[in-house]
This record gives sequence, C-alpha cells and structure tokens, in this order.
Amino acid sequence: MDFLSIIADYGFITLLSLAFFSFVAGFIDSVVGGGGLIQLPALLINLPNTSIPTLFGTNKIAALSGTSISAIQYSKKIKFNYKVLGVIALCAAIASFLGAKAVSYINANTLKPLILVILILIAIYTFIKKNLGNIQTKKLSLNKMLIYGSLIGLIIGFYDGFFGPGTGSFLVLAFVVIFGFEFVEASAYSKVINCVTNIFALIVFIKNENYLLELAILMSICNISGNIIGTRLALKRGNTFIRTIFLIIVILMILRYAYDIFIQ
Repeated sequence: MDFLSIIADYGFITLLSLAFFSFVAGFIDSVVGGGGLIQLPALLINLPNTSIPTLFGTNKIAALSGTSISAIQYSKKIKFNYKVLGVIALCAAIASFLGAKAVSYINANTLKPLILVILILIAIYTFIKKNLGNIQTKKLSLNKMLIYGSLIGLIIGFYDGFFGPGTGSFLVLAFVVIFGFEFVEASAYSKVINCVTNIFALIVFIKNENYLLELAILMSICNISGNIIGTRLALKRGNTFIRTIFLIIVILMILRYAYDIFIQ
C-alpha cells in the first residue's frame, strides 16, 4: 500500500497526530518509561472504531521498536550484570504471559484504586528523597540481587501482561529503591526487561493478527526517533534530568488513574 492510499484511509491529520505522539512517547519512554500513557491514548482517540486488541497490538509494535533501540544505546554505556539481567528477564517473561492469561478472569478496573494509591506514595517518596537515584546507594550480594530481581520480574512482569501502563516507570523505581541503582543504570535495565515483556505480549497479538501494519511502521519510525534523542539526553544530562522526568510521568499517571476512577 502506497503513502497516498494510507492518507486516504486514515486521513492526514490522524497520521500526523499519531506520528507526533509516537515521537513524544518514544522520548519519554527512553528516559523513564511510561510512553504508553501517551501513545496508546493517541491511538484510542484517533481510531475510536478500531478494536482494542488491534490498537494494543499496533501500540506494542511501535513501543518494542523504540525500546529495543534505546536498550542497545544504553548497553553501550552501561555495564550490565547479565546473570542478574537474565534471571529478571526470564521471570518477567513468564509472569507477563500469565498476566495476559489472567485478563480473561479478573476485571482490571478493580485494581485501579490500588494502583492510584501506590503511584501517590511513589510520587511523595521520590519528591522527599532528593538524592534518590543520584548515586548508587547499595551494593547487594549476587544472591540478593537474584532473589530481589526475580520478585521484581514476577510482580512487574505480571502487571505488564495483565494491565501495562507505566511498566517502565515501575521498573525504574524498583531498580533505584531495591537495588540502589542510579537512575541512568536503572533506566538501562528497565529497557531490556520491557523489551522482553513486550515481545511476549506481541506474540499473542501477532498470532491473532491484532495490528495495523501501516500505522505500526509509521509509529515505529517516530518512536525510534524519540527514543534515540531521549536516550542521548538521558546519558548526557544524567540522573537529575531523569529524576525530574520520572516525577512528571508519575504525576501524569496519577492524574490518568484518578480520571478513570472518579470521573469515568
């Protein structure tokens, strides 16, 4: 399908809107995660008559494209503990799969009030702890890192498969608070784990043909562009910059969940 046909099908304004918000989502996601808070609503608003699974699949393709590029960029600057990273990734993959299965049995809306409370506590904690993530505060033994990492992978992986929004931000905070990582290092680890959970979710969406290929390609290009710029800025400007963006994203997540609970 040529570009003119795509414009005819979706409209120039719709394509421009999706391209812009995909770029912004990629930028934010590369720094602290949470790009889905921007990209997915953009799809829902611009394509209200398209099935939810199809929009989710399209969103995941674009998100994975950008996150994978960001993960590669971080890996050039950050030295990973691949044993720890592998264990977390494995646990997250299994939990993400189980979380996706659980969607059929549990109403996700029942969890929104709990998530809202958690987000408010995260915002308060991050704001009070002025030096949070500025320096490495802990040096855990390998065994503790494996145990804590497994729990992080299982809990947040399940959340991503079951519900999803803000997974990257939850991963960043977990690595900062539990592992004592700096924000830059935490962002690097979170990108790799998020790639894994996205891949396992995409297996289901692609198998069921729940995606719009033309839009996924356009959004992927824009998301990748945002991720490249965001990653470079994060690595250049460091932990204070990432902490600021993290707080902004958490506040946006609080507003989003509060809207869902109290207004909708």
